[in-house]
Amino acid sequence: MTNSLRVRLLWWLLVPLALYVFVTGKAAYDNARQTADLVQDNQLISSARMIAGEVEWVDGFLRVDVPPAALEIFASPYRDQVFYSVNVDGRHLLAGTPDFPPRPTQAADTPDHYDTTLYGQDVRAVGIVRLMYDNGATRRVRVTVGKTVRSRDAMAEQLWQPQLVRQIEMIALAVALVCIGLTFELRPLMKVKEEVADRDPMQLEPIRVDRLHTELRPIVEAINQCIARLGVQVAAQRRFIADAAHQLRTPLTLLGTQLQFARQQGGVNPALDEALAAMHRSNRSMVGLTNKLLLLAQAEAADNSQVVVETVDLVPLALEVVEDLALLAQGREIDLGAELCDSAPVAGHRGLLQALIANLVENAIRYTGSGGHVTVSVKADADSVTVSVLDDGPGIPAESRSRIFEPFFRASTDTEGTGLGLAIVREIADAHAGNITLDTGEGGKGVHMRVSFPRAAAAVHSRAA
Repeated sequence: MTNSLRVRLLWWLLVPLALYVFVTGKAAYDNARQTADLVQDNQLISSARMIAGEVEWVDGFLRVDVPPAALEIFASPYRDQVFYSVNVDGRHLLAGTPDFPPRPTQAADTPDHYDTTLYGQDVRAVGIVRLMYDNGATRRVRVTVGKTVRSRDAMAEQLWQPQLVRQIEMIALAVALVCIGLTFELRPLMKVKEEVADRDPMQLEPIRVDRLHTELRPIVEAINQCIARLGVQVAAQRRFIADAAHQLRTPLTLLGTQLQFARQQGGVNPALDEALAAMHRSNRSMVGLTNKLLLLAQAEAADNSQVVVETVDLVPLALEVVEDLALLAQGREIDLGAELCDSAPVAGHRGLLQALIANLVENAIRYTGSGGHVTVSVKADADSVTVSVLDDGPGIPAESRSRIFEPFFRASTDTEGTGLGLAIVREIADAHAGNITLDTGEGGKGVHMRVSFPRAAAAVHSRAA
């Protein structure tokens, strides 16, 4: 998870935001406490001054009548307790709580705010001094008013908590926007990943970079350069195989002719005749392998722009293949038949399409036992053309079905072959936008191989689109 781009970006965002929220939250809390203290202190001062204003001389004695309004200003739903005391010269209590802890002030009429404890409760208090004059005498009357801090703390929370909630909501919104933004902004990269993952192993076209962000283009361009170098190497390898096969055809053909001539001159030494026959069979196998390699190289090099050159009817092609391979089927005592429709046009390369049908039929003949049946059929509908070859041979083992289209892979070594036939079929089908389907034959015996192509008009239309 630590290697996730989303998680790492979120960490880069969340850590600074968390620090910012901590600092601003602390500042907001301090401001809320200061505001709540200021409101409560103003209430205490107002109450103290109202009480001090009611102190007066009566018959030479100081008296005070505490007005109810002086205490009602502290009314709140938090049931705070209010304490007050009025004393003269710090010795005589005129009114209020006798246990109220006083604190002397330095100047008259200057509010003195302080925190104290009364009856086990935290109390915020304020004291003011009023000078009273009588017959040249000055008396110091101190009025102290205190209140528990429940309403003050509640006010601070009411001022601070909404700001904290808004900041937390801001962080949540930022995280959500980052996740949503990354999801949308990473879509081009995900499309590149899907494009590369869905590619055929031999598809070496460069990846499109026009939809990518500027920061991602250098990476994809580097991948495209690697693909280009790989394409050059693959093309060189294909040219080498094609050139080598082409160069081998002439000496192998000449060698075959010489071996045939030597066999015709034989009869003196049976062992020599047998050796010449074996050499002739080996030479014939090498010629067949060389021809297959040339055809495979041609099929691998072909793409849609090269093979779509003409409209080809697969019905006469299939008929030609059946006629050409009839002798091979007859020699193996195999009933080779055909079920052909009237017309099956596809857009493609005539020689490659004929080679595809020939390899399908030849592969079925080679792997079908004596007395078996091989049926070639060509069907067409409004959108597609399907070539199918059905046999009643031993079939293909389930563990081998995923590999039968690999070059040089053979499901059985009991039959002659190069292992290239079905690989050629796959390459030609891919070059013609064909789809290969492999099923078990009728009655659970043999193989039913089908190759579907777009019908000629549909193929041309898809290319134009």
